[in-house]
Amino acid sequence: MTSFRFVRALLIAILLVGAPVAAMAQAPQPQPPQQEGFVPVDQLPGQEALPAAPLVAAAYGVAWAAVLIYLFSIWKRLGTVERELTEVTRRLESGGRR
Repeated sequence: MTSFRFVRALLIAILLVGAPVAAMAQAPQPQPPQQEGFVPVDQLPGQEALPAAPLVAAAYGVAWAAVLIYLFSIWKRLGTVERELTEVTRRLESGGRR
């Protein structure tokens, strides 16, 4: 039962991180008008927009997904080790090998 809750929470977390990242990655980026010659930076239109924002958000999303998947794998392996340790303890208490 705990496993199902953890997997459900993990999927919800991935969806909460992934949905905004996917929406930002698909948003069209406005193209600045082509200009001839030198134009000072302070006179360029639309410089407050960060064109790499969708890529940065996607990178953070991938990093968080990797961390969550890693933690999930550690959690599963720890459960296996605990089950094996319980089995060994039970065998030792019973006094023999089986």
